[in-house]
Amino acid sequence: MAMRSLISERVSCRSSVLGARWMSSWWRNVEPAPKDPILGVTEAFLADPSPDKVNVGVGAYRDDNGKPVVLECVREAERRIAGTANMEYLPMGGSVKMVEETLKLAYGDNSEFIKDKRIAAVQSLSGTGACRLFADFQKRFHPDSQIYIPVPTWSNHHNIWRDAHVTQRTFHYYHPGTKGLDFAALMDDIKNAPNGSFFLLHACAHNPTGVDPSEEQWKEISYQIKAKGHFPFFDMAYQGFASGDPERDAKAIRIFLKDGHLLGLAQSYAKNMGLYGQRVGCLSVLCEDEKQAVAVKSQLQQLARPMYSNPPVHGALIVSTILGDAELKKLWLKEVQGMADRIIGMRTALRENLEELGSPLSWKHITNQIGMFCYSGLTPEQVDRLTNEYHIYMTRNGRISMAGVTTGNVGYLANAVHEVTKST
Repeated sequence: MAMRSLISERVSCRSSVLGARWMSSWWRNVEPAPKDPILGVTEAFLADPSPDKVNVGVGAYRDDNGKPVVLECVREAERRIAGTANMEYLPMGGSVKMVEETLKLAYGDNSEFIKDKRIAAVQSLSGTGACRLFADFQKRFHPDSQIYIPVPTWSNHHNIWRDAHVTQRTFHYYHPGTKGLDFAALMDDIKNAPNGSFFLLHACAHNPTGVDPSEEQWKEISYQIKAKGHFPFFDMAYQGFASGDPERDAKAIRIFLKDGHLLGLAQSYAKNMGLYGQRVGCLSVLCEDEKQAVAVKSQLQQLARPMYSNPPVHGALIVSTILGDAELKKLWLKEVQGMADRIIGMRTALRENLEELGSPLSWKHITNQIGMFCYSGLTPEQVDRLTNEYHIYMTRNGRISMAGVTTGNVGYLANAVHEVTKST
């Protein structure tokens, strides 16, 4: 008995040692993930002790003092809802009121599609969550399909469709030589894509280039996409924030609706209401009829269930309170116009400063582009010089966040850009 007990103890001890070794090796093959190129810029900026440092990499609005902004309409909405709502779960589809008001912004107050209940829509975790829900929906119901993504695009678009296991293709968009739209190549890519492909389009204020098609070009794009039977999916992260007018910024959506497309749409209130941390947005899919819309919405909710179950309530309350009240909505429209106007003003100031310095280069693209970002045309090496010599931080593709440009730093920024581009 003593011998059996000793053997048993040894086996047990050996098993414990092997188990410990096994458990300690579970995560040995995990390598550090590469840093996000945008978040990495902010980290480097924060670590820089220079008093002259400038961050034009951040994708969030700043006032003329470089400070984050909370809109007055948002503060008033928060005062109104404080203590009036419980903390119960929202339905999987989110706030019905917020979704209704959000659809009106995109499709129009008197949209026949809203009246006919042809739109399947759910509250999402901002624009990123809307894109991810749609990518998973695409994979589930069109498993062999592919998504065509513009070159360049917001870098997270690639991550979203990759993690949803959707095959990605690209189409021409930006022309480095003209610093504008490569329209002819774009149209060729639409024509040459297999019939019934999915196309990702930026509704306004293209990120990162700030280059948007003209109204006539949108009409031609719409015509060709319909001729090929493609499905257009719009990411509209900047409605109102681009031009200052939400109606004007929805022009591409309205053109496609008029042409009879079924389409998908991601909307976000991060930029145009400054609700970055609230993660409030909407995914909508225009369907053939009400019956189809009911089915599609049910499937979108099923996809959301294992991801996050229910969307958060506070941001949705803020949005529905602002858009559902005539006076608050009027205030919001005034404030979003003010944000857009400041950015447009900084575009003009940056271009004028560069021209006054005697730069031989053309900087017309700064004011031709629209929205938060300016695709400057700076090379990665020139960006490195801006960082190393002038403590100016931006992504290495030369994208300047115009929200980070102020009356206090625009002269310094222009001089630095002039210095690093002199030999170009």
